[in-house]
Amino acid sequence: MTELLNSIILVTGANGGLGREFVRQALDRGAQKVYATARKPQDWDDPRIIPLALDVTDPASVAAAAEAANDTTVVVNNAGSGNRSRLLSITLSDLRSLYETNVFGPLTVAQTFAPVLAKNGGGSLVDIHSALSWVSTPSAYPSTKAAFWSLTNGLRIELAGQVTHVLGAHLGFADTRLTAGLDVPKEDPRDIVAAIYDGLEAGEHEVLADDATRKIKGKLSEPLEALYPQFAATPVEEQ
Repeated sequence: MTELLNSIILVTGANGGLGREFVRQALDRGAQKVYATARKPQDWDDPRIIPLALDVTDPASVAAAAEAANDTTVVVNNAGSGNRSRLLSITLSDLRSLYETNVFGPLTVAQTFAPVLAKNGGGSLVDIHSALSWVSTPSAYPSTKAAFWSLTNGLRIELAGQVTHVLGAHLGFADTRLTAGLDVPKEDPRDIVAAIYDGLEAGEHEVLADDATRKIKGKLSEPLEALYPQFAATPVEEQ
């Protein structure tokens, strides 16, 4: 169980739609201070919000942020990047860049801030995943979320030894810049972040933040065709 009251929170990717909500709602729940990080941090009209430069793909930048924010008790690993290129057409350079941001970047944040959290009593690490951790598309993006989910499960086991709570949060499509142009149902970022913080304060290890995600997770034990109906066997007509 993690109390957000009087906590000191660091949010990566704080300039985005979800990131801004993580910052705002942390303060609404009584956080003492929020480090709002991004490659190019924006100004915030609140003295409790500390803009901080942090590029998750640059270990030196992450290390500098950890030194500046060494009183952090909760890390929200939210920064991520999208790419709709298909697996057979994406360049390996673009694929590596996507993995740098969505997989190696958040792992670097976890590795670098783990000692900070330990020093401050254990605290919490919140990793932001996706329903696409469990169901794929022809694009390269879902594979990065599946890899990040696996890393989170491993980190949860490893960080238990220092009493750091690890929460993996999954969502479908939130109405943010990252999903702009996608013709799909989208959730309000306010509702997504509220569900994640509710789960964190309740001590949950995993949050399924919307109905779409809960439905997908529920199908994982079913035959593959439950997730990929296009591969269902075609009935053979009787002659």
